[in-house]
Amino acid sequence: MVDAVEGPGESGPKEIAGKPVRVEMPGEALLSATGDRAADTKGQISWAVFEWARNPYVLLVTIYIFAPYFSNVVVGDPVRGQAIWGNINGIAGFIIACLAPILGAIADSGGRRKPWLAVFVGIMAPATFMLWWAMPGGEGLSVFAIALLIVIVSIAFSFSEVFHNSMLPAVAPNERIGFLSGLGLALGNAGGLIILCFMLYAFMLPGRVDWGFIPGQALFGLDVAAHENSRISGPFAGIWLFLFTLPLMFFTPDRAHVAGPRFTEAVMQGGLRVVKTVRQLKHYRNVATYLIARMFYNDGQTAILIFGGVYAAGVFQWDALTLTIYGIVLSVFAVGGGFFGGWLDDTFGSKVAILVSIGGTGLGVLLAVSITPTELFFFIPWDAASPPVWDLPFFATVPELLYVGVVIIVAICITAAYANSRTMLARLAPASKMSEFFGLYALSGTATAFIGPALVGFCTWFFHSQRAGFASVLLLLGIGLALILFVTEERAEAAE
Repeated sequence: MVDAVEGPGESGPKEIAGKPVRVEMPGEALLSATGDRAADTKGQISWAVFEWARNPYVLLVTIYIFAPYFSNVVVGDPVRGQAIWGNINGIAGFIIACLAPILGAIADSGGRRKPWLAVFVGIMAPATFMLWWAMPGGEGLSVFAIALLIVIVSIAFSFSEVFHNSMLPAVAPNERIGFLSGLGLALGNAGGLIILCFMLYAFMLPGRVDWGFIPGQALFGLDVAAHENSRISGPFAGIWLFLFTLPLMFFTPDRAHVAGPRFTEAVMQGGLRVVKTVRQLKHYRNVATYLIARMFYNDGQTAILIFGGVYAAGVFQWDALTLTIYGIVLSVFAVGGGFFGGWLDDTFGSKVAILVSIGGTGLGVLLAVSITPTELFFFIPWDAASPPVWDLPFFATVPELLYVGVVIIVAICITAAYANSRTMLARLAPASKMSEFFGLYALSGTATAFIGPALVGFCTWFFHSQRAGFASVLLLLGIGLALILFVTEERAEAAE
């Protein structure tokens, strides 16, 4: 592993008229946004590659393949399965909400971040691999055991996000953090895209199409009838995570080691620092407003991710093949969303970028729920018995094609929103409390994480409609968007 080394005169941020500036160091080294020596290009890219390692778990397990399989096949009842999936995420969110800010404060006082990342990856990779034994018909892992694994992975995933995000301002110069944040999200979606394409070629299309370049049967002897083509998503995500975490471990500089308190003392000190920071939020009113805004729109985004695949599978009766292709299409555009978000951020600033990305997400969801197999854009009836537009075994109707087209808007904007959101905090939070505020950032994304799933579940039950339930996320996006209007894009000074 490579550690950052401070040279003479590099003990703090360089400022002119109260604003950080780009300063060239001996050997053309640059200061990061926190005033430390920035990582070189290889180190910065390796930081972004960690998103390439992590995000395929979200695409394969959380959204497109495993979640619909768990709901529809393992549980066997889509409504009950959706409820269980929501409860799993709610439990994980509660634990994350309790611990993430403390972990962020520990990182601020305890030094290095990469050892923590290594621990979380060491938990996530094998737990994700074990989802292979999530079999239908009551065989293999029980529903409880599967739920426990998902909770464990979700917690470790979010905790790794706290430490990874908190590295960003120390890795890159201030004028580059928007680009690097967007690059990470783009790479994350690109990694998921590669895996989805491989799964399509190796496990989903064989036996379904008569194309010469597609194998006649699923590779590695997988039994499609036993849903092994869906279950393999866990092992693939776990192996991918382990392999592509290595560049960050070897090439991205970490903080220099500083002798700190013992672990128990660090936990107590971290907890006290969080309490102090929360009490001081009156001083950080601008940052607090942003975190509250993000809490609402992130709940909406989380609900979109949790229920997106389940909603599409339920409304259009899509199978594993169609869901995989759906994931591939959206991932292609999500890659562009990462770069789009970075460009928006660096060109217009984080606030404008968030307004555009969240507004676009809301518009995409509104258009998406306006389309069903029998209705287009709320008012245009469609004959479900109309002949298919082609002979391919996916997206064979006009409503399906239109639905995919408008959900592309969501894919682009929701990826941009994630990139813009963490860049916004990197620009607002005091440099000396960066990890602590990224802990609060994680809290703002998880403390009320139950609201999105609960709102979708309640509206689905009340209106007896998946469509109405999914549309309810627009309320959360709208509240968050309105609150962002009151945020000023300026860095806060640390309160002593």
